[in-house]
Amino acid sequence: MIRSMTGFGRAEAANDLLKFTVEVKTVNHRYLDASVRMPKEYAYLETSVRSELKRYLERGKVDVAITCEVIGEADYELLLNEHLAQEYVDAYARLEQKFGLKNDLTVSRLGSLNGILTLTGNSMNEEEVWAVLQKALDGALEVLVKSRTAEGENLRNDLLGKLDEMDSLVGRIQERYPEIIEEYKERINAKIAEILSDDQADQSRIAAEVVLYADKLATDEETVRLRSHISSMRKELTKGGDVGRKLDFIAQEMNREANTILSKANDLKTADIGISLKTDIEKIREQVQNIE
Repeated sequence: MIRSMTGFGRAEAANDLLKFTVEVKTVNHRYLDASVRMPKEYAYLETSVRSELKRYLERGKVDVAITCEVIGEADYELLLNEHLAQEYVDAYARLEQKFGLKNDLTVSRLGSLNGILTLTGNSMNEEEVWAVLQKALDGALEVLVKSRTAEGENLRNDLLGKLDEMDSLVGRIQERYPEIIEEYKERINAKIAEILSDDQADQSRIAAEVVLYADKLATDEETVRLRSHISSMRKELTKGGDVGRKLDFIAQEMNREANTILSKANDLKTADIGISLKTDIEKIREQVQNIE
């Protein structure tokens, strides 16, 4: 199935002690680019969070917001590192003596220094915390994938409709080509008839001029390649999966062929059709940018 890169998912999971809430938002991006916001005390799980994202997502800019609420009672212990505290006190005293500065070290200041006080709990280990967080994360990602899939189906249907319209426009260009040549031939004959009598006209030279003109305006190769690209895009849309990059490449090739057709157009009707063709291709190019 085709998946959009735009979506949102939210889920919660809890045990007797903790409740995690996870929100995941995604928009289109060339690669998988994740930003994770989570409580500092669980930052050690960020690598696991990022690995989990890769299981569900291939591309997109991803914003993950994780919050945690303590809903039960746990056994905590506040540990004091007395040896390190003495080191800090001695260091401040040496600074006071060496630089003649006022020693403003207080108990609250000392307690806030890194490593002096440590809060520990023996209620949950890392694996138990991750089990709860993973459940919430997977739930949010599953909701996200469903929303991206639903949006992707809408994109697929719309793209298939635009491809049908493009196919019709290419057919009109192919049908118009013989008419252009015939009209040109008639104009040449009419011009010569103004100057020369019919029996003096060099029909072989007229034919040669028409051939040169036809070759100059020929778009057979471009229309054949365009129809091939249209067919390839239909197949990719039907096959589904992670086809966004391939669809983007095909759309660029379509645009190249349409530009060549317009550059050769020496006919108002063909130019109008070519402009409509370009318009549809630009719409397709915009939409495939949002496909994973």
